[in-house]
Amino acid sequence: MKSIVLKKGEEKRVKSGHQWVFSNEIKDVFAKPQTGEIVECYDSSNNFIGIGFYNPHSLIAFRLISRKNEIVDTRFWKERIQKAYDLRKQLYPNQNSFRVVYGESDDISGFVLDKYEDYCVAQFVSAGADNNKHDILDAVQEVINPKGIMVRNDSHLRKLENLSGENEIYSGKIPDDILITENDIKYYVNIKSGQKTGFFFDQRDNRKLFQKYCKDKKVLDCFTHTGSFGLNALKGGAKEVIFVDSSRPALEMANKNYEANGYKDFNALVADAQEYICSHQAQAENYEVVNIDPPGLIKSKKDFHAGYKHYAKLNEQAIRLLKNGGIFATSSCSHHLSMSDFKKMLQEAVSKAGKRAIFLELSTQAKDHPILISMPETEYLKFAILKIF
Repeated sequence: MKSIVLKKGEEKRVKSGHQWVFSNEIKDVFAKPQTGEIVECYDSSNNFIGIGFYNPHSLIAFRLISRKNEIVDTRFWKERIQKAYDLRKQLYPNQNSFRVVYGESDDISGFVLDKYEDYCVAQFVSAGADNNKHDILDAVQEVINPKGIMVRNDSHLRKLENLSGENEIYSGKIPDDILITENDIKYYVNIKSGQKTGFFFDQRDNRKLFQKYCKDKKVLDCFTHTGSFGLNALKGGAKEVIFVDSSRPALEMANKNYEANGYKDFNALVADAQEYICSHQAQAENYEVVNIDPPGLIKSKKDFHAGYKHYAKLNEQAIRLLKNGGIFATSSCSHHLSMSDFKKMLQEAVSKAGKRAIFLELSTQAKDHPILISMPETEYLKFAILKIF
């Protein structure tokens, strides 16, 4: 088989459980493997490490998929997908919609699979996974047997692997909207054109946590997107929720979700969330609970300083809306903002707002996005609920 050999000392991270080898860690490449081809990996002493995807055009030049020298075919992928699917059914026994495969955490580097009731959405964000698309999706068909599979090729991560391509319906017929249930709340999801794969499963557990702090409270849900945190607030007994987002189509879907759950008189504002938070209008509302779930503000390491300051200012402004005893929920989906940086940022925001606060909840992404202990890259979401004094 075609192979790569690592430079001396560069094998330590991979042997300890990490799954990536970077281009500057490779000493030799033998037999001219093509982009996305499966190759063997050896350390500098010619000891076998494993097999994985090779991509000379990516910073992540090698992605480990097995520590055994084994045949990679539909059966190989079926075993991986079955194992991942069984875990989700154990974690969420009464749910039919969740993330089935989360890349490296489920030993399929560069592949994501979400299940929406009877339909699946696949994303291939590594050249190797993309090369094995048909075998992987045949395995999905055997394990889950969905009515249809949608392939979303619009992730920005594909560009890092020198991949292109348009979204495609791989099998079956995909409806425009699929009605799913999460935390006993109904949502319409468009898996053809919605953000990411159509819905953000990663906040599932945090939305559930949020419910218990909203009873009989007036709640502001900023960056609401399609209304998920606000709907969980109502499920928790909130007396009123105001939904804010800059996207009119997102709020139209939020309204549809609101009505699907039997609520009336949808109260929403099409507005830039940060501008609204700073407005006299917001300050006059006397919110008792404020939630912010902004998009990632730190896209790369070089953006860290500016993004950190943006997070701190946004959180400070939101905290200012709350009187003593108010509840503040906040998130960051930026991988480059660590949990310790997230906590430090919140401390600065609370201090600059002239307040005190205690943590009521501090968590990360939902359990269907498992964090591989040997790969910090698999952890990205930070979530906190604070009581403000």
